[in-house]
Amino acid sequence: MKTIIAACSQNLSGSRASIQTALRTLLAAPWPSQRNVRSWLQLLSVLQWVLSFLLLGTVSLLLLIYLVFTSFWPISALYLAWIIYDWDTPEKGGRRLPCLRRWPVWRHFRDYFPVKLVKTHDLSPSHNYIIGSHPHGILCVGAFCNFITGSTGFGEMFPGIRPFLTTLAGNFRLPIFREYLMSGGLCPVTRRAIGYLLSKNGTGNAVAIVIGGAAESLSCRPGVTTLILKNRKGFVRMALQHGAYLVPSFSFGENDLFRQVVFEEGSWMRSIQQRFQKMMGFAPCVFYGRGLTSVRSRGFLPYARPITTVVGEPVMVPKIEDPSCETVDMYHEMYIRSLLKLFNENKTKYGLSETDKLHIL
Repeated sequence: MKTIIAACSQNLSGSRASIQTALRTLLAAPWPSQRNVRSWLQLLSVLQWVLSFLLLGTVSLLLLIYLVFTSFWPISALYLAWIIYDWDTPEKGGRRLPCLRRWPVWRHFRDYFPVKLVKTHDLSPSHNYIIGSHPHGILCVGAFCNFITGSTGFGEMFPGIRPFLTTLAGNFRLPIFREYLMSGGLCPVTRRAIGYLLSKNGTGNAVAIVIGGAAESLSCRPGVTTLILKNRKGFVRMALQHGAYLVPSFSFGENDLFRQVVFEEGSWMRSIQQRFQKMMGFAPCVFYGRGLTSVRSRGFLPYARPITTVVGEPVMVPKIEDPSCETVDMYHEMYIRSLLKLFNENKTKYGLSETDKLHIL
């Protein structure tokens, strides 16, 4: 018996010593620095944003379909009823939540690149505005960060102005994802939705439209600044119909976030992309960025490249309910001249050379 008790006492002493040794080793190990913690938080904030935009809608739709064949089918039925009841809300200003714009994760998202907003002129709250956002890039990071989140100080720079960002109308048909989009201030890029914000929502509204759209994303690559704008005149007509001032903005660095395989015009792959874009509204780009584990690995996360969004001088537009084609063309030219001026005055400040030019197709 004594022998057994002695053996147990020896084992307990050994276990206690092992625990103490492990604790000393743990305490002696180097803890992550504040810089490393910030880097991880920034990476995770970008990861959640990319996954939300690429997967949230599809995964939610598949989950609700799956629940139909289980005992939880009432969840799908109730949500379907809610979507039918709430069908027109995206077209009527959405359902923005100010707390989402102030979500702390957006500060880490901003600092990952980092993203910066530059103001060149005041915007009066007594007017409404259409902000042309250029270029599209792959995922419109600059437009999202500046016009949807409050992390870059849009509200402080432009007091009294409520920013909205337009995106594909089909996104608002996807369950859960539509709620996520509306809560941030996104709305469909349709005449009805934009018209509501410019005519029935008071003044001080700034509707940001990525004018180049999906077609422009097909030409997105580092070192190339090409915009699809020459025949995009619908936003000018809407500005005239509602008396909304036109404001150019340009995000320097947007095209540097990903590497894309660009297929030449006339190739069979480019034809497939263009046909898909016309049918679905978005272009299936073949691109890659950095991986989750290291900068050198390949993945779907954007590279950490600085983005500076410069908001230019408003082009004053009169209210004309039925503008002629000549009037639309005139203000379209005025907008392009204002955009070119903005680009040329700021390109050397934010990473481009004096010889770089803005190509408008």
